[in-house]
Amino acid sequence: MSDPSSPSPAGKLLSFGLILVLLASGLYVLNKKRGAPTANSRDNPGGPAAEVVELAATLTSIPSIDPAAPAPYKDGIVDLELSEYAGYAGLILANGGAQPTENSVFFRDHGFKVRLTFTESENWGGLNAGRFAASATTTDVLAVYGRQLQVTCPLLLGYSRGADAIIVRSDIRRLNQLAGKIAIAAQFNESDFFLRYLAQEAGIGIHLMDSVNSAKDPDKINLVFADDAFVAGDLFLADLKGGGNQFAACVTWAPKTSEVLTAAGSGARLLTSNKNLLVVSDILLVNGGFAKQQPKIVEGLVAGILEGNRQVRAKPSAAFDVLKAVFKWDTQRSTEELAKFHFANLPENEAYFAGTIDMAGSFGGIFQSAVVAYGKELLPDPAGFEKFMDMGPLKAAAAGGKFAAEQIAIAPLKTGETGSIEADPLLSKDIRFHFDPNSAKLVETDAANQSSLADIQRLLRVSPGSVLRLRGHVDNSNFDQFKSQGDAFLRKMALNAMKLSQDRANEIKRLLAEQFKLDPARIETIGRGWEEPAGTDAAKNRRVEVLWFTLE
Repeated sequence: MSDPSSPSPAGKLLSFGLILVLLASGLYVLNKKRGAPTANSRDNPGGPAAEVVELAATLTSIPSIDPAAPAPYKDGIVDLELSEYAGYAGLILANGGAQPTENSVFFRDHGFKVRLTFTESENWGGLNAGRFAASATTTDVLAVYGRQLQVTCPLLLGYSRGADAIIVRSDIRRLNQLAGKIAIAAQFNESDFFLRYLAQEAGIGIHLMDSVNSAKDPDKINLVFADDAFVAGDLFLADLKGGGNQFAACVTWAPKTSEVLTAAGSGARLLTSNKNLLVVSDILLVNGGFAKQQPKIVEGLVAGILEGNRQVRAKPSAAFDVLKAVFKWDTQRSTEELAKFHFANLPENEAYFAGTIDMAGSFGGIFQSAVVAYGKELLPDPAGFEKFMDMGPLKAAAAGGKFAAEQIAIAPLKTGETGSIEADPLLSKDIRFHFDPNSAKLVETDAANQSSLADIQRLLRVSPGSVLRLRGHVDNSNFDQFKSQGDAFLRKMALNAMKLSQDRANEIKRLLAEQFKLDPARIETIGRGWEEPAGTDAAKNRRVEVLWFTLE
């Protein structure tokens, strides 16, 4: 059969593009480590937030931290510094609160005590220099400071699920529309990474600005920063309520997301959260010298947290008393915050570090995504993620048999409805495949084809509940030629074009299902022939449009 879309059938490779349309999904963030607002944050976004006028300085290099030194182990107590965040509930429950006690899982099962202190200021220098033995952060933050940090990462605490969000003005319907406009976030934490990650998926660059009066890049998302993500939300809202038009979007986290949306009314909308897009993962970091000198203590720390996580997964209310004692949270607050976190178990940890976890991001995948998202300008010499992995404690936990019955159980949070084809897409992106001419067979020697398939499969793997709709297209460059041969011939070639476009979409589905073991029920295909051209460029019209539907 001749290819109705090919202007010259003589042995040419036919380009085949992909438009990725990612519909409302979800991701998460860390305050100057996670959690509650800092002293600079405001609790009344609808009130005097307009007084918050100063932006944080835009840094063009990663801040230096204190040099490495081993953390001491004194009096049988391990010191951890954390922030006020529900993701640490398993650890707090296992410890019976914040203070060292013989009633903790750590002392009962492993012979040491744990002391927890809480701050909302990042203190990577303190961890590196050994002023405390361990802390927690998100994997993207580790990628930022990785060249300086001498730490190990022995444990995935879990994933944030819906705490982080991008809020936009109501006229913004997809991420691509932020190109040429200004967004505000907090630098070098999940707030920054969340926006960069999605921009990276959309193929949109990031332009850093010193102030809102700096020259904007019309083709990139122009980014400025606040002291923390709560202040970013306040500044966005103050601009919106004050009738300004400086900020098109902000990246913040709960409960500021709800405050901003409520106060903004119809003036703003939730573009996406991380409820079902699991690329923000919380990890335990241990001072490198301490980990080397005290491997058995680290094994006990990991096993104790896994036990605490198991108790919270089985019965979230088990953590209510310790959260009330430590954070002063009432039952309603605890219930709401615990629902925004997935507490990781042993097999999820094993798959996370092995890179085989399904429906969520992996350690290496998220780390490398952060390296790419920040770029060579900020991370000219990034560390490799393998440097930080310490699988020994997880292997010890597995050998003990205590967690043998656990299974990976990451599922969609179906609190809303699946996105539909009529819904506004989160973002769109072109990916090009190369097919044999007049055929639905991919060119086997083209390495870019395999890379493009991997890009698509990652979407389904990091977003539980998401589905793809593949809509095949061919170009109409030969339309006039076919028409000149009569209406009957034109109709015949139109049907051929429809079949070819369907076959190509089906081929992408087949490869995704076979190569990556994706459930074919999550992939729908349809052929559109030459009926829906994307423009006048013939090559761009030879494409498959990929719609990504997620739960929100």
